[in-house]
Amino acid sequence: MKELQFTLFALFFTVYAYGAKVDTIPVYSKAMKKEIKCIFITPEKNSKTERFPVVYVLHGYSGNPSRTLKQDIPDLAEQSERYQMIFVLPDGGYDSWYFDSIADDNVRYETFISKELISFTDQSYPTLPAKNKRAIYGWSMGGQGALYLAIRHKDLFGAAGSICGAVDFRPFTNAYGIEKGLGDFQTHQKSWEEHTALYQAGALKNKDLKIIIDCGLNDPLLNCNRALHQKLIDLKVDHDYTERPGEHNNAYWSKASAYQLLFIHNYFIQS
Repeated sequence: MKELQFTLFALFFTVYAYGAKVDTIPVYSKAMKKEIKCIFITPEKNSKTERFPVVYVLHGYSGNPSRTLKQDIPDLAEQSERYQMIFVLPDGGYDSWYFDSIADDNVRYETFISKELISFTDQSYPTLPAKNKRAIYGWSMGGQGALYLAIRHKDLFGAAGSICGAVDFRPFTNAYGIEKGLGDFQTHQKSWEEHTALYQAGALKNKDLKIIIDCGLNDPLLNCNRALHQKLIDLKVDHDYTERPGEHNNAYWSKASAYQLLFIHNYFIQS
C-alpha cells in the first residue's frame, strides 16, 4: 500500500525542467518512524533500458530540498541532463547533521540515507546500483554530512564532495543544534570528535574514495577545511582541494557545485 502511495504522490508532484523529471516524494523511514520529503531529479531516458549513476545532494543547516533548487543550486535539473545523472535530495531537517543521534533514538539520518533511501532509490529509479556509480556531496552541514557518510560507508559511495563543509564542528558547542544530537559538549567530547569528518578521515586509505573539497577564502570554516586537507596529505590520501575567493553563502555554493559535479561526472565515466 505504501509503495502505491509513493507512486501516486510522485505522479502528482512531478514537474519537468530541461528535459529532466523532478519528483517530490515522501520516503518512509522505518528507523525514524516518519516520512522524509525527498526530491528526485532524473534525466530524460533515450531508451527503456537506460540506467544512470546517482548523486546524493545534502543541503546545509536550516535548508531543505526545495530551497536547494530555488536558491542554493538552482541548475541541478540542467546538470542532470548535461551529465546524465540522477540527483537525490533528502530533507536532512533543520539541524540533523546527517548522523544517528546518540541522544534521540528517533533521529537516524545516517541509517535513513545509507540504508533506506539508497534502497528506495535503486528500487524506484533506473539507477546503476554500484559503489562506482554512486556519489554524495553537499555544503556547510551537508558538506560535513557527505564526507562523514561516505567515509563510514565506503562500500556504498565511490566519490564524495564537500563545499564549505563544517568538517570539524566542535567549536560550535552551543549553536546549530549539534548538542540535540550528541548531548552537551562538556560531557560528550569524544562523541563530538568522532562524529566529525575530520576525525573519520583517519580511517581512510588511499584510493578508498574519490574526494573533492572546496572552501571560500572568506569563509569562517576555512581553517577546519585546511586542517582536513593537511590531514589527508599526512595520510597520503589523494584528493582535490580548492580555495577560491568567496564567502559562506549560496553564491559560492552554486559556483563550487559546478566544479564538484564535473569531478563526480569524470569519476563516473572513468570508473
